Amino acid sequence: MQTAETKRLSPTVVGVILLSLIILAFFLYRAFNRDAVEIRVAAVSHQNLLSTISSTGKIEPVEPFQAHAPTPGVVEQVLVQVGQKIKEGQLLVRLDDSDAVARLATAKATLRSAEVAAQNIDLNGSQEERNLTAGDLGRAQMQQQQATRDLAALRQLQAKGAASAAEVYAAEQRLQSANSIIQGLQQRGTNRYSSGERDRAKADVENARAAVAAAQSSYANVNIRSPLAGTVYNIPVATYDFVPAGEDLMDVADLNHIQIRAYFDEPEIGKLAVGQSVKIIWDAKPGIAWHGHIIRSPSTVISSGTRNVGECIISVDDAQGDLLPNTNVNVTVTYSQRFNALSIPREAIHPEGSGYFVFRVVNDKLVRTPVQVGLINLTRVEILGGLIEKDTVALSAANSIRELTNGLSIKIVE
Repeated sequence: MQTAETKRLSPTVVGVILLSLIILAFFLYRAFNRDAVEIRVAAVSHQNLLSTISSTGKIEPVEPFQAHAPTPGVVEQVLVQVGQKIKEGQLLVRLDDSDAVARLATAKATLRSAEVAAQNIDLNGSQEERNLTAGDLGRAQMQQQQATRDLAALRQLQAKGAASAAEVYAAEQRLQSANSIIQGLQQRGTNRYSSGERDRAKADVENARAAVAAAQSSYANVNIRSPLAGTVYNIPVATYDFVPAGEDLMDVADLNHIQIRAYFDEPEIGKLAVGQSVKIIWDAKPGIAWHGHIIRSPSTVISSGTRNVGECIISVDDAQGDLLPNTNVNVTVTYSQRFNALSIPREAIHPEGSGYFVFRVVNDKLVRTPVQVGLINLTRVEILGGLIEKDTVALSAANSIRELTNGLSIKIVE
């Protein structure tokens, strides 16, 4: 019986075989996975969507009080400080009032003179003139009585032939002269001045009264008081400063009642409307936000440097004296919003003509799916049709140069 000798393979041959198997496995793996592209994906979900417009604006009081110097002068005393809360009627600034006192005294003296002159015209002369007229009238009446008696006596003598006609005529002339004098004096006592003179006297009184009122107002303004309760937010002068007429002395406002004047670029103003909500941020107080709404939307376009803008007035609804006038703030207007809207990241949407599509992930492949969209903001798109909440959509390839196509095999990466 023959026996066969078993021959063993050398280690070299075994190593070559193993290496060949590894290489074959590698190429087979590459062959089966060469079309799988790594992509990032997102789930279709319900979220609240907001569409906003941002710009900058400046804080201003709704009803500010700005104290001005009524006349040129020296600031005698500043009685409040910046940031101080004041009451209505509180004294703020005192100016040197010597000129105002002098002007008021002159105006009052002029008024007194005008009133006396008008009174004298109404009474047909001053007291002295009326006394003189009364004295002249008394003497004229005595002369009239004497002339009357003389004429009567001469007429009796003439009847007896003891007096001539010439003597009687002379007596009649003396009586007539006395009567004329009395008539003139009586007219002087009742109608001495013409209607034109009376009207001029009344006008002089009215003008003098107006001058007194102006001088009194100027004198009152020398001691400047606040017409409202609020906060002092600006004092550009100091004690002993000389200020010209009209110079700004102090600014006061109710800082709980403020607004923002903001400007938006022309392409955006059509989205703005009265009542839209606004979020307000001030860089000086990070982490704090205020809220308001538009109370006046742009009504025209104006030029501002190189920009064409529309002016918008925004109320601040929750101001508590913590926003200062003339400060610059950032405003964000919400002009559209959807609550609990089905949406996807904006990166997933692709425009095509007048419509849109997405790449839906189905069994590790991309499926091109038309969608109907609604609200679009900076980060997300509202989906009205074509997707459901359980769907997953492709965002982009991990290798940014790889284009997404329908039917592409994919591998999801975080």
